[in-house]
Amino acid sequence: MRFLERLRWGSATTIRVRLGVALAAALLPVLLLGAGQSLRAYERETADRQAVLQSAAQRSAATAKARMEAAAVLLETLGPGSIGLDCSRRLTDVRRRLPGYANLIRFDRIGRVACSAESVPADPDRRGRDWFLRLKAGETMVVTLAPGAVYSAEPALFTAARSIDPQTGFSVLAAVIPLASLRPELADRSLPPGSQVAIVDRQGRYLSITDPRAFPRSAKSWVNRAASRGSFLGYSRDQYGVKRVFSAAPLVSDELFVVLSAPSAGLFSTAWLDPLSGIVFPLIAFAAALAAIFFAVDRGVTRWILYLQRIAAIYARGRFTIRPVQADRAPPEIRELAETLDHMAATIVARDATLHENLDQKDVLMREIHHRVKNNLQVISSLLSMQERALSDPAARVAMSDTRQRITALALIYRALYQGPDIKHVDLRPFLEDLTGQLLAGESGGEHIRTEVRADPLSIDPDKLAPLALFAVEAVTNAQKHALQGKGGALTVDFTLRDGEAELAIADDGGGNPSPPDAATKGGVGRTLMTAFARQLRGHMSLEPNAIGGLTARLVFPMPEAPGDGT
Repeated sequence: MRFLERLRWGSATTIRVRLGVALAAALLPVLLLGAGQSLRAYERETADRQAVLQSAAQRSAATAKARMEAAAVLLETLGPGSIGLDCSRRLTDVRRRLPGYANLIRFDRIGRVACSAESVPADPDRRGRDWFLRLKAGETMVVTLAPGAVYSAEPALFTAARSIDPQTGFSVLAAVIPLASLRPELADRSLPPGSQVAIVDRQGRYLSITDPRAFPRSAKSWVNRAASRGSFLGYSRDQYGVKRVFSAAPLVSDELFVVLSAPSAGLFSTAWLDPLSGIVFPLIAFAAALAAIFFAVDRGVTRWILYLQRIAAIYARGRFTIRPVQADRAPPEIRELAETLDHMAATIVARDATLHENLDQKDVLMREIHHRVKNNLQVISSLLSMQERALSDPAARVAMSDTRQRITALALIYRALYQGPDIKHVDLRPFLEDLTGQLLAGESGGEHIRTEVRADPLSIDPDKLAPLALFAVEAVTNAQKHALQGKGGALTVDFTLRDGEAELAIADDGGGNPSPPDAATKGGVGRTLMTAFARQLRGHMSLEPNAIGGLTARLVFPMPEAPGDGT
């Protein structure tokens, strides 16, 4: 549990993965316990099988072992009595009474034949043979398949024992045992079906074997392991290519070994089944539990969570009329969550309706305020127009007219706000068209001026529209007064957006006559106001002659809003 508490889940870790990890952690001790018990059971089973196989192999080679042990006893018995003139006759009588021996021989301390039951081949190097030297060095008995000379007409085992006589001193008694008499027996019922037995010497050579092809060509590695461990159990393929199990154990001292060969599958099916069942069955139980948990979680939890997730996604798109009616079949916890989600959606709908109602009321109030401000500005404009007509001073009349036009531009802004679809933004292109039209219509001679308004689509808020509109008023008014008054001409209004900047250019053609050289640099109230409006927009303005003989008033400022529809 501490492991699960300390585990830090990632944000993308699903419920299935978390439950799978928790289940795996819960079943892990069971798996480890089963695996440990299976391994211990397998080791015990292997040891028991090895003992059974060794015992069966030794019983099958009981005749050979008895022959070898009898030879040792016989040589020890004959030691004191096989001396003198009666030695050969005594050895001949013993060989005749005890079948299974090809010859019995006594060698003196220098390797010469003292007496024997049968003829012995000459061997000048006998005293230097390995078996003779080993006996002379103190070993009591040596068994070999290669004594250095042929002591029998058929393959035989040469067994020699050390003998010490008080009169003659060191001597050797040897028994020649034909390999045919050492052939193992397979009649033992304890042997597994299909078993074969072989007797092997220390060098791994087969001395007697029931089926040569049931064994590998060499058993030296098994003999070495059996000599060091006392026994050995291993697996290999025979000369038929069949996998078999082999058990090797000493037969007589460390000179002869018995090896049992048995089919692997039939012998070890139960030995493998127990450890495998101890691991496989918990794994199968783990997989079944995991599948059951996944199915239960998917049908009882995950499916409904995904359903509520889809409902929540629909709510996120603003569609709160959808109700989670399918959650009625869900578990109680999911139903409570669905009811909470449904209640939340209903609350949002009610609150949204209230907010929309408040917004509508606010829009109505704002439009009414804009309307009244526009009316008040129109009243002021009418009063200024009346006052203008009452004035006789031309300069005062011009000043009064300029003020009236500026107020008209502000009134036009408020009219665009309360008449437009959005009370917070104004579409710039129709506003420039209306503003230019009203400015020219309010002056005498305006009907002779040709106008062209081009504007990129832009929705602009009133705070930035006011200085822009007042700049346009000053530019159009200056063009009327100084270039187009009484002569007519062309007036062009261009508004463009490019590279994050907005540009308003108002150009005239000079009424068909070139503008005075100082027209672009001449100061005045209008130029001062235009500069102030440009600074208010964090931009800059310029007055420059154009190619058509007039002046161009240019205002460049950072683009205030994203482009609109231009409708």
